[in-house]
Amino acid sequence: MKSCTQCLVKETAEATTFDAAGSCSVCKQIEYKETKVDWPARGQELQTLIAPFMGKGLYDCIVPFSGGKDSTYQAWYIVTQLKMKPLIVRFDHGFFRTTLEENNKRTFKKLGVDVIQFTPSWHVVRELMLESLKRRGDFCWHCHTGIYAHTMQVALRYQVPLLFWGESLAEYQSFYTYEEMEEVDQKRFNRATNLGITADDMYEFLGGRIPMRDLYPFAYPPRKELAKLGVRSVCLGNYIKWDTKKQVEIIKQELGWEGDEVEGVPEQFDYEKIECHFQGIRDYLKYIKRGFGRTNHLANIEIRNRRMSREDGAALEKEYDGKRPPSLDLFLQYLHMTEAEFLEIAMRHQVDPHRFAPNEVEDGKKMWDYDQWDNTHVPWPDRPGIKIGG
Repeated sequence: MKSCTQCLVKETAEATTFDAAGSCSVCKQIEYKETKVDWPARGQELQTLIAPFMGKGLYDCIVPFSGGKDSTYQAWYIVTQLKMKPLIVRFDHGFFRTTLEENNKRTFKKLGVDVIQFTPSWHVVRELMLESLKRRGDFCWHCHTGIYAHTMQVALRYQVPLLFWGESLAEYQSFYTYEEMEEVDQKRFNRATNLGITADDMYEFLGGRIPMRDLYPFAYPPRKELAKLGVRSVCLGNYIKWDTKKQVEIIKQELGWEGDEVEGVPEQFDYEKIECHFQGIRDYLKYIKRGFGRTNHLANIEIRNRRMSREDGAALEKEYDGKRPPSLDLFLQYLHMTEAEFLEIAMRHQVDPHRFAPNEVEDGKKMWDYDQWDNTHVPWPDRPGIKIGG
């Protein structure tokens, strides 16, 4: 399988292209970020952007917040550097971990911010997880659509027209470039977030199993309503130079933010994806479908920032990617599914030329807090079948 000649991106990666020399489009984007972007000028653009919103309503802006490294840095930067009053909006996907919640308490107290949180019904969530897993090989539809769509709904309800998200998509994928200054709008939502499935689509797929009103948190608000409010939904990473590792150092020092171990992630990346106890499942699915996992992604970032050699990154990837996460047992319990069914679904979504070999998979390491993760048994007497559309 072909890989980038500079980093380790595989040809199966989504929204990525390669030039004649074998270099991937993301490496080109990072080169542009490092050599072509006038970051001081972008900083001035940021000041011009926020000026009309300062002190005009209950809140100056909204910060979507999981408590991971990026959203914590966003909140810190907006409060301490931009001197804005944000409303922190949390969408609870159902799988927050202990360390994350402790981090959040410290962060909210130290920054002195208002916070609202929405948690959708588990009965709805598990239906969505199963359906999106069947159709796209990705169970996270409810999380990604909810984070974006519901947060936009909150903006309308609280009449807060400015929203700050984290890094540009150009940092890791090629849906956009650093030249485009993408807005986090419905176009981006449909292109890169919702797996090509709208809330209306999901209602049809479920055959009325879930009432349409229960799907409202996952429905992007009407464009006319957002335009009437004058919504600007932007990436902070388009205005300040994004460097995750440096930003983690800041939030650890300023906020007491703590990292954690995550399935399939090397110890030196203790800041990566600590917010979800099913992150290992998501990365395992990516490995099954595309032949690479989280360590490949992290090594690529370090290689592009010239903090790791390509050879060292490849060795790290070989050591960590593709192992069976112990959390799969709990995941299967949640969705009332066998492992054979899980693998059969996942392998339907393999991307050529990758081919997954289930008999060669090794077991990964169990996380320290695994036994604390919720294992409440919830009956599902009318659970649909595994067949797509069934």
